[in-house]
This record gives sequence, structure tokens and C-alpha cells, in this order.
Amino acid sequence: MVQGKINEIRGWAAMEPGIKVEPWSYTPRPLGENDVEIKIEYSGICGSDLHTIKQEWSGTSYPAIVGHEIVGKVITKGEKVAHLEEGDLVGVGAQVYGCLQGDCNACSRDLDPHCPKSVFTYNAKYADGHQAHGGYAEAVRVNANYAFKIPAGIDPVYAPPLMCAGVTVFAPMLRKGVKKGDRVGIVGIGGLGHLAIQYARALGAEVVAFSHSPNKREECMKLGATTFVDVSNKDEVDAVRRSLNYLFITSNSHSNQYNDYITWMTFEGQIVLLSLPKGQMSFSPREFIISEVAITGSLIGGVNVLKKTLEFSAEHNILPMIERFPMDKINDALERVNDGNARYRAVLENSPSSNL
Repeated sequence: MVQGKINEIRGWAAMEPGIKVEPWSYTPRPLGENDVEIKIEYSGICGSDLHTIKQEWSGTSYPAIVGHEIVGKVITKGEKVAHLEEGDLVGVGAQVYGCLQGDCNACSRDLDPHCPKSVFTYNAKYADGHQAHGGYAEAVRVNANYAFKIPAGIDPVYAPPLMCAGVTVFAPMLRKGVKKGDRVGIVGIGGLGHLAIQYARALGAEVVAFSHSPNKREECMKLGATTFVDVSNKDEVDAVRRSLNYLFITSNSHSNQYNDYITWMTFEGQIVLLSLPKGQMSFSPREFIISEVAITGSLIGGVNVLKKTLEFSAEHNILPMIERFPMDKINDALERVNDGNARYRAVLENSPSSNL
């Protein structure tokens, strides 16, 4: 059995609910025959990380090292890993294991995040009982199927947000067949939305960006939007009603806004939720019937979809806008993201000689 090279992984863990993390180390699970050990170079900060360490989503197991936008180099591989070699630059997203069996109702449909045996990157347990820990650390061990080669055309520091934010917005566009000539709306121009504009535009769609911040108009147009709508401007909103084929919700909109969103859609249009608003959602049944609009959601992407996301991003030069922080400034970065001040994704960097 191949032995890992880092047998006590140092990282930054939340010890209790809040946004503060502190140095902490753990003994990783033994390196399996289908696993790889990755020395982390970069780790992105995702909104899910904050929800987890603040325990806004129930069930956080402390201490918790979060982070599921990971980029680094393979330093050890299990004896059955054939598609990766030591030294390969790889990325890891929000999932580190799925059965990937042909008789699995989820994996067989490229929906392996829904696999009943799936293990997410952090705050989850493997079948053997070991706790999964994420990327705010010097290293991580994962199933090799969930370590993805980073294309040569992508600068590694820009790759972490593609592993979660990128695939989160691109996956439903792929599944639903967004194409040239479609009119696609993006609500919320932030960590997800600024990437969604780029993907939709690269797919050939006409992109309508919706925001409460009129100062983002010029930026959205540079990213690829063809129309910008200030949602506080009634005339601008009225001009796009009944015109959208798809609407991707990337911000935590209030539940009472969805009845208005329905009026933006053309017949048989689809509204896709990519964020988790608080509370319950309420709708007018009449709007569904007269518009024939559907509302659905999407949860990240499986192995094949993530590969396509990276390939498509490299081909079309789709990159996130990032702010960079040394790993030892992680609490400053978390505070900036929590306050909504990051433009638009924060990336933590491990220095080669980092003492964490």
C-alpha cells in the first residue's frame, strides 16, 4: 500500500460558529489505492464555506477545515491511479467521492453530486467514518476521479473559483441546452453572476444582467452582457418582461421577488435557482399557468460536467475576477467576503515555505 507524504495536515479550522478560523492539524485517512494526495497551492473562498463555519446550514462538525475550490500538485498517488502522475496540476471542487457506477441512478446521468454514496469535500464523512476536510490547508487527500487536470491555458491562481462557482453556473446551462439566440437573464452580479455572464455569452446567448447596483453596468457590458437592467428602474424592468428563455438566480433574492421574476420570462421559460435564499418561497399559481414558466434548481456538477467546465473555460478564456490573500491572512479574507466587499472571488495562496 502506498503511503502518503504528509501524515499530519496543517490547516485553518473553525472551532465554533463564526467567521474566525485558527491553526489546527489532523491525521488524514490512509491513502487508498484510488486516491491522490495533493499539496495545495491555492484555495478559493466560497459562500458555502461561510454558511458552514457560521452554522447557518445545520450540522457543522467542529473543528472544520472548509474550502472546496482547491488547486495544487499531486505529490502521491494510489497504486490503481492511472490518469494522474505526481507533479500534475489539479483542481478539486465540492465533491471528493461518488460511486460512478453504471447502475447508480445519479452517477449514470452525470448527476454524481446526488449519488447516495457521495462525499463532499468538507463537513462530511467517508464510509469508513473519517471526517472530510477541505482546502484551507497545506494538503488534501481525495478520490482521484475528483481531481481534475487544470488545462495549460488557465493560470493556476484563477482556477480555484472555476471548481465551484464556475461549474455551479455552467452545469445548468449545459444540461438545459443554452444556445445561440437564447435570451438569458442573470440575477445578481457577484461571485457567481460575473462568471454566468461569461459562460452564457460564450454559448452564444444574448445576456441580460440584472442588478441593484447601477455602478456595475459598464463592468457587466465588458463581461459580455448585451443589456443591463437596474432592477430599481421600472422602465428598464418593463422593457424586458416576457422576453427571457432562461433566468439564473445567483443571489439570495427574497421569496416575494419570484412572482415578479416569472413575468420576465417568455412562454415555457425556465428559472434556475443557484443560491439558497432563507425561508420559504411563495408563488402565485396563476402566474405559472398563464406563463407556463418552470422553476428549478441545480447542484454543482459531476465529473464529466466539471471536465467540460474547465475545457470550455480554457477555450473561451473565461476567468473569475479575484482578490488574492496569503493563507496566513485568511481571517482578513473571510471577513471581506462575509461583508460582501470582495470583487468577486477571494483566493488564498500557500507560499512554498508556508508554516501555516
